[in-house]
Amino acid sequence: MVLVVEDDELVRVYAVEMLEDAGLTIVEARNADEAWDILERRSDIGVLFTDIDMPGSMCGKTLAARVYASWPDIRLVLTSGRHRLTDEEVPDHGLFVPKPYGTGDVVEAIVHAR
Repeated sequence: MVLVVEDDELVRVYAVEMLEDAGLTIVEARNADEAWDILERRSDIGVLFTDIDMPGSMCGKTLAARVYASWPDIRLVLTSGRHRLTDEEVPDHGLFVPKPYGTGDVVEAIVHAR
């Protein structure tokens, strides 16, 4: 199960449809706070795919760090159109995929994130 966290509705819909078309099961959240609530209620999330810049109490990078601390088995993939992170800057050997991204970029990152 992939948790997609994206505040831009059109981008979120694109990401969800793209990953569903690739055969993945998706849960979606509009921001990091909503994602955190989902993570606390569900035990079937295996991947966090999150944008970095979002409204709310935390950004996607902070969310990823908190997820790593609480659920170290969840693979982390971060994205942004404004920031460029090296993979070393992503917590827990996660990966960064710059926007705009394609299906192959994200699926490959999900497969290779540890």
